[in-house]
Amino acid sequence: MVWKPDVTVAAVVERDGKFLLVEERAGGRVVLNQPAGHLEHNESLQHAIARETLEETGWTFVPRDIVGIYLWQPEHLSKTFLRIAFCGQLEGHDPSRPLDHGILRTRWLDREQLVAAQARHRSPLVARCVDDYLSGARYPLELLTHLMRSVETAADMTTSSAASG
Repeated sequence: MVWKPDVTVAAVVERDGKFLLVEERAGGRVVLNQPAGHLEHNESLQHAIARETLEETGWTFVPRDIVGIYLWQPEHLSKTFLRIAFCGQLEGHDPSRPLDHGILRTRWLDREQLVAAQARHRSPLVARCVDDYLSGARYPLELLTHLMRSVETAADMTTSSAASG
């Protein structure tokens, strides 16, 4: 069996002491989460978080720093999640933009409200990311290196492999 973690991204966005969250349907429940989602094929982590935030909230998000990198293995699932959490700034909002499937609405909650709603968090990562952000955890985006093979490079490799074989 091949083990492969699900790579996800999350945005920790603070404005006036409140954090941007989404209320969404997941696993038959209504839960709270940061704007978050899965990394897609041929996508950088920074692009993934900007895309997910826009799709789930209608806000344009520009990542500035990494808050943390988290490995989570929920007891009730046979999956492992690798989450990269970013903080940054919002640069615009389109309230007429339809929200992603499953997203009910956006919420702005302060830390006290977030803790009071802990039973509704999608995962323990929701509170942990906020707490790490509040403790000042910031790592430069330069920690991330995204190397992509272009279609041309992949074709060249196939040609050279065939020629050497």
